[in-house]
Amino acid sequence: MKELVEFLARSLVDHPDQVRVNEVAGEQTVILEVRVAPEDVGKIIGKQGRIARAIRTVARAVGARMGKRVEVEILDGGGRATADR
Repeated sequence: MKELVEFLARSLVDHPDQVRVNEVAGEQTVILEVRVAPEDVGKIIGKQGRIARAIRTVARAVGARMGKRVEVEILDGGGRATADR
């Protein structure tokens, strides 16, 4: 799942070498923290959050097949969460 989200994010940004995906796993929930360069945050979020919503939908579908709840958080390079929900 982490690899899928990382692949999607790298495909969308201008600086794919700066994309980092950190997986925080719990018993029932997996949180994927996506970090990108500050100038690429808009590309990951998309207009009105459509791209971010699509990435979350794909991740949740994969998680559902594994019996896990998946959350995707998009962070800028400094680790601050974006307001894209």
